[in-house]
Amino acid sequence: MLQRKAIFPANRQDIYEKHRYSAAIRSGDLLFVSGQVGSLEDGSPEPDFEKQVRRAFDNLKATLLAAGCGLDDIVDITTFNTDPDRQFETVLAVKDEIFAHAPYPNWTAIGVNWLAGFDFEIKVIARISS
Repeated sequence: MLQRKAIFPANRQDIYEKHRYSAAIRSGDLLFVSGQVGSLEDGSPEPDFEKQVRRAFDNLKATLLAAGCGLDDIVDITTFNTDPDRQFETVLAVKDEIFAHAPYPNWTAIGVNWLAGFDFEIKVIARISS
């Protein structure tokens, strides 16, 4: 049976302990990253939407780095938006900067009505190279 290993990015474990979940779980060579949001250092939402999306990707990168992998190791992305009609072009623009070349990871975008004060969240599955 594979053991699960919790992964936490540097200087952010308190936020995860407060809400009792892990930033990511490693199982074998797979990394399952919890939804990352564009939070400020104190855990509150970044008010500017584009900056919030960029911070979410920065928090994602920090979690991937803590597990020994990076953006190129992502195989599946799920994003959540509170107002897709208004926000989607901004999300696409940021995503296209980060994933500028094929092959692109799988991507599912979902519209939701609540993200605990945030407007964007991203969760991924990545493969950790041996």
